[in-house]
Amino acid sequence: MLFNSVTFLIFFTVVLALHSLPFSWRVKKLNLLVASYLFYAAWNPPFVLLIWLSTLVDWFSAARMSRFTTKRQRRPLLWLSLACNLGLLGYFKYGGFVLENMAQVLHSFGVPYEPAEWSIVLPVGISFYTFQTLSYTIDVYRGKSQPCRSFLDFALFVTFFPQLVAGPIVRASEFLPQCETPRRATAKQLSWGLTLLCFGLFEKIVIADGLMAPISDTGFAAGAPLQFLDAWGASLAFSVQVFCDFAGYSTCAIGAAMCLGFTIPDNFRYPFASVGSAEFWQRWHMTLSRWLQDYLFVPLGGYRRGSRRAFVNLMITMLLCGLWHGASWNFVLFGGMHGLFIALDRVVQRKFGKTFLWRHAGGQYVLCAATCGLFCTTAAVFRSAGLRHALGFLTGMAAAGGKASQNVLSWRQDVTAFAVFLILFNYHWLMRHTTLEHVADRLPWWVRGGVLGLCLTAIVLLAGSDRAFIYFQF
Repeated sequence: MLFNSVTFLIFFTVVLALHSLPFSWRVKKLNLLVASYLFYAAWNPPFVLLIWLSTLVDWFSAARMSRFTTKRQRRPLLWLSLACNLGLLGYFKYGGFVLENMAQVLHSFGVPYEPAEWSIVLPVGISFYTFQTLSYTIDVYRGKSQPCRSFLDFALFVTFFPQLVAGPIVRASEFLPQCETPRRATAKQLSWGLTLLCFGLFEKIVIADGLMAPISDTGFAAGAPLQFLDAWGASLAFSVQVFCDFAGYSTCAIGAAMCLGFTIPDNFRYPFASVGSAEFWQRWHMTLSRWLQDYLFVPLGGYRRGSRRAFVNLMITMLLCGLWHGASWNFVLFGGMHGLFIALDRVVQRKFGKTFLWRHAGGQYVLCAATCGLFCTTAAVFRSAGLRHALGFLTGMAAAGGKASQNVLSWRQDVTAFAVFLILFNYHWLMRHTTLEHVADRLPWWVRGGVLGLCLTAIVLLAGSDRAFIYFQF
């Protein structure tokens, strides 16, 4: 069930109406739980069983951990949770990738191994809810959280439909306390939640799908290296597309949760206004960045054991971050490039962090532009069909394609890609130290209404494609 569909509009209206009726808080939570299962089952009903399995294993593992006082006693239960959740994730998401690469390795040694065709369907959103429920058992194991006393509350935490399939990745400590008392949106929360839903759909339907998707699809469909402007035009178009698609989903999720009286964390904070790659990951997909920092990078040692070990820890984290996005060497390269950029960023900031570039707005603007340029190169790798395709695309972006390069985009498409990217970049720059809600509160009501009306009009005019969100595949 897509946010950008009539089906969801009907579904959400019914859920909101039921949530507003004078039922007990337990009945309302049960309604939300059933609605969440129906929301997920709309893609593939049998995969609800996987969510049930993860829910049951983590519920009982955490409950059992509370009986023991030492980590050594709790560790087998943690391993049970890890084996179940990561085992399911590995089987469904990485099984075919492992078989394919194993076959290639055996072929290199002269062993003619041909694995059966991998036709397992990837459960939508499995990477998101797996990380979400794992954070609960790990926190209980560490003693940072107590096991949830209500199975209904825990099941709702795992499956809460606004953010179930594409985040934000919510921690138990952020969600479960909200289940203890009745939640119902105030008039202001309902108004702002619906506004966020509108803005999120505008980002998805109008900008990502309407303006940018045709350009990036055309550019990345080409086999040979593109000419310089076309390569950058397609990469800029995809950079805007993937941001507006993913941030649009997160904005819709936050808005839908707010309409029900719940608060879930922000996932994006104007990332194109980042001064350096390290700050970029503090603003892009923030809930994943914090998850990887708390449950992988810091346990590995973080920056505490010297610069060499810190570099190794950083690269392990970012390579796995890339692999989290998909079972392809493209994504591993994507993560590795970001790891190198972050490491380089730290070195440069230590040497030049007190100079004009970092201390004054003009220099920061230039650094933001450079950071965006680095991100766009990784976005090209992210979008490419394979490593060879990615390297060919980067060749075009470096103007090194020579006579083999081709022109596939019209001048209008190139201009549109560059113009929309520049508009989005400068919007992020202006908003980097504030929030949308703060700005909206300072505007007259008729300005807010006019902007909202224009967004709704554009959504209605361009609605109908029902194009899935990009991060559903992760």
